[in-house]
Amino acid sequence: MKVLNLYAGIGGNRKDWKGVSVTAVELDPVLAAIYSARFPEDNVIVADAHQFLLENYKDFDFIWSSPPCQSHSSFRQNICVRFRGTSAVYPDMRLYQEILFLHHNASCFWTVENVKPYYKPLIEPNAVLHRHLFWSNFDIPPADIAADIKIRYAQIPDLEEALGFSLKEFRIKNKRQILRNCVNPRLGLHILRSAGVLK
Repeated sequence: MKVLNLYAGIGGNRKDWKGVSVTAVELDPVLAAIYSARFPEDNVIVADAHQFLLENYKDFDFIWSSPPCQSHSSFRQNICVRFRGTSAVYPDMRLYQEILFLHHNASCFWTVENVKPYYKPLIEPNAVLHRHLFWSNFDIPPADIAADIKIRYAQIPDLEEALGFSLKEFRIKNKRQILRNCVNPRLGLHILRSAGVLK
């Protein structure tokens, strides 16, 4: 099975996928290098995931997309903007562009993941698991997975332990935010199992 992993980051969602051929797309070359070091068997492409999806969606058996979530985040809007002086921003509509695009064009299995937003989702998600919303063209049952750790308060060692991998060997800034952006690997596995891609 050929899996496309868009906005791949360092591969939190991908960690427990076995027996699939993965193409990962990440715009940040530093994150792409970390991903590649962790998953050397994957084809890692440094590119704009939004454009890559448009040009390559027919080439895969499963597509996972996790568009940037910060502009949709309830924490950013309700805490940082309202009480900490953070600038308000437009919600990034690539999220809904990709949901609509995949719904009307993709013949493969697909899912789009994002955080619970500060507003009522413009398109109703197919599943809500922990702090994530999922839109998909297959059924996603509830997951018997322990809830994510308290993401707002967790520090780097807590996040590394919860995710099952370490960034100690990498000299990068903002490790905590990079780890916070990861999807729980067990949740990533649950999604592919729900689609029948993995057993």
